[in-house]
Amino acid sequence: MARTSMGKTRPIDEPYAIFRRPGWEWRVLKAYQRDPQAPYARWLLATQSPYTFGQWELGDGYAKDLLEQAQLTYRDPQLGDDEMPDRLVHPA
Repeated sequence: MARTSMGKTRPIDEPYAIFRRPGWEWRVLKAYQRDPQAPYARWLLATQSPYTFGQWELGDGYAKDLLEQAQLTYRDPQLGDDEMPDRLVHPA
């Protein structure tokens, strides 16, 4: 199995991708699996919400949850299409 190019942890201000929905923002700082559609594919996320009072909260989250519930708004331009997992090609 090929390793993911998102395997090294990044700082919050240099994420691999940013997902948003009203009042919420998730920044992908690391991927543990290459395929985000795998049943338990996890990402290290920095999350900001109405409940974090402007601060970032770090923790793992399931890739599937973000792909289904949030809008991809940013993708690191230095990562080519062949380097990004299947669903993280370009924001809609």
